[in-house]
Amino acid sequence: MSYDFTDKVAIVTGSAGGIGQAYAEALAGSGASVVLADIDLEKATAAAAAITASGGTAAACAVDVADPDSARAMAETAVETFGGIDYLVNNAAIFGTMKLDVLLSVDWEYLNRFLAVNLLGALTCTRACYRAMRKRGGGAIVNQSSTAAYLYAGFYGLAKAGVNSLTQQLAHELGGMNIRVNAIAPGPIDTEAARTVVPEEFIEQIVGGLALKRQGTTDDLTGMCQFLLSDQAAWITGHIFNVDGGQILR
Repeated sequence: MSYDFTDKVAIVTGSAGGIGQAYAEALAGSGASVVLADIDLEKATAAAAAITASGGTAAACAVDVADPDSARAMAETAVETFGGIDYLVNNAAIFGTMKLDVLLSVDWEYLNRFLAVNLLGALTCTRACYRAMRKRGGGAIVNQSSTAAYLYAGFYGLAKAGVNSLTQQLAHELGGMNIRVNAIAPGPIDTEAARTVVPEEFIEQIVGGLALKRQGTTDDLTGMCQFLLSDQAAWITGHIFNVDGGQILR
């Protein structure tokens, strides 16, 4: 299915690589002007340049999604560069460099930083962007959840369960502004970050438990992201969509 996002402006956080970069590339390929926002400005700039070189429209900006001032600057960049904001994809997260620990012993300062990025970052960026979206007559937000929200996954699962609840709450708060809010919950996706965090033998066990016996790819996610942002999903809000090869049956 093809989508037409001509004259639309999208911000994708955490888009200097991995899933976020795939989202940004897909949106630009469908005609959107895309702001690639990431804490790693150098990599975001390279990813935006690659989109531009392939005929798309993109710009990069630095953002720390846990910092309200940084998120506001990101929104201002989108408005100043492309004229407004229609779509926000809250993808940024601490994952590839994530500590492996449990809730009972993880360092308290680290946990607070982790939740500020992986959970409250979506709220921080939404608060920074929704007024510009309302000025455009509405828009759509996609939050990045995970099937970890339904499994034992320590503080990572805790953050993603919070993203699910945040998605539902914001859907009600923003619905009257014609801004829809949904989330994608990927299963095991083959990315560099995942290969860093999850040992290969664990991946084999996880894949063995899926209905579809393979890891997902970023291409498996981009269609859902585009659908949820598009007008074809105009009456869908407040939902979390598993894209997981049949990992979670609910």
